[in-house]
Amino acid sequence: MTLKLYNTMGRELQDFVPITPGKAGFYGCGPTVYNYAHIGNLRAYVFQDILYKTLEFLGYETTHVMNITDIGHLTGDQDSGKDKMLETAKEKGKTVLEIADFYTKAFFKDTERLNIKRPTVVCKATDHIQDMIELIKRIEANGHTYMAGGNLYFDISTFPDYGKLALLNLDDLKAGARIDIDENKRNPYDFVLWFTKSKFENQALVWDSPWGRGYPGWHIECSAMSMKYLGEEIDIHTGGIDHIPIHHTNEIAQSEGATGHKWVHYWLHNEFLVINKGKMSKSQGNFLTLQSLIDKGYDPLDYRYFLLGAHYRSQIMFSWEAMDSAKNTRKSLEKTVKKLLSQIPEGQEDSINADKELTSPEVKKAMESFSAALAADLSTPKALASMWSLVKTEGVPVSEILSGILVMDKILGIGLEEMIFDKTGSNSGIPAEEIGEIEQLVQERQAAKKSKDFQRADEIRNLLKDKGIILEDKPTGTTWKKI
Repeated sequence: MTLKLYNTMGRELQDFVPITPGKAGFYGCGPTVYNYAHIGNLRAYVFQDILYKTLEFLGYETTHVMNITDIGHLTGDQDSGKDKMLETAKEKGKTVLEIADFYTKAFFKDTERLNIKRPTVVCKATDHIQDMIELIKRIEANGHTYMAGGNLYFDISTFPDYGKLALLNLDDLKAGARIDIDENKRNPYDFVLWFTKSKFENQALVWDSPWGRGYPGWHIECSAMSMKYLGEEIDIHTGGIDHIPIHHTNEIAQSEGATGHKWVHYWLHNEFLVINKGKMSKSQGNFLTLQSLIDKGYDPLDYRYFLLGAHYRSQIMFSWEAMDSAKNTRKSLEKTVKKLLSQIPEGQEDSINADKELTSPEVKKAMESFSAALAADLSTPKALASMWSLVKTEGVPVSEILSGILVMDKILGIGLEEMIFDKTGSNSGIPAEEIGEIEQLVQERQAAKKSKDFQRADEIRNLLKDKGIILEDKPTGTTWKKI
């Protein structure tokens, strides 16, 4: 089945043809860890999760790379405004790295609660400064830069295709540009690659470079880290629509300015979550965190269900009424699945299997419509409709219906997979020796978390995942199950 994706570069649906047959690499813009992610931010990561799982479902060996911006970032994508990381550090009386570490952990706690699969590679900006410096050297060698006021700028006049992603016209930009507060720029739309003259007092993190001691600009990290892990040509790059006119536009200019060839083949952008007829924003103070929803009595997966009810390219309006509807609908779905599970005779639980060959025409039809929905630019509303159609199917073996649900929920992630595992006792039949090894690793991970060795804890989680073991952290401890 051919996967079709809406490519922002060209504004059209296109067949997905990977650079390397059978493999897919995509880079998703990650969080700037200066505050809790709000539920609008989290929409982007649910979208990335659906893309990641769909690519794997369709048979692609997938590498998903996500950055963590822990250097600092402005209140906007322009080279103006306040440094978010620095502002929060001052406000909290912490170091910038302490702030970054705290909010990085909070972010991944939220993504775990939303059943979002951890990316293949999570890379922190502070660990890749040298990669950024080396990339900037290449951009400079190709004649795209100038020094002014102690900072190194990208000169957009040297890149004729500047603005092609956002459909910007360079002549119109020059004619209509407002005066920028940075008088060092030759063009208001030029952007900084490396700062040596910080606009902020007591800049917390600085590094030596060929241009002086300083820190990278706001866009270079994504280019440098994506190339490090995915190569100089990338299948897919994702982000919110707000990244199109500046951040992603500048990423293209600097990346292709360095390499001299096409960088990203497919650009995918998710729309906003809006509240009170406006974009949800931390700077405007009109944002809710995932914990806010939990405190109101919602399960995090109620919010995931709410998001999946709209296509990722459609703006979605948040309201408590809409959340109630999502919660009740998901509960109804759970109730229906529980009823189906009750019809499985004792001792026949292993008849439910994601790898089961489905023979019923009705079940096969539902699975085909589900696959077609995802292949049609990740249409989660239609995928949910296929799931509902499947659970309501009558006159076919219940084990086939539940096996199909198991496959669907591995992608949709709304909690049915866990329910089925609880019923089927998925850990039964595992040799005692293997169970002992798993338990030992689980205990080692708990010890690592207690000693704050989170890198080792993540390594163990990933090691077990490779073995088909999924961990679930609960207040009462960590449980595991085999898939």
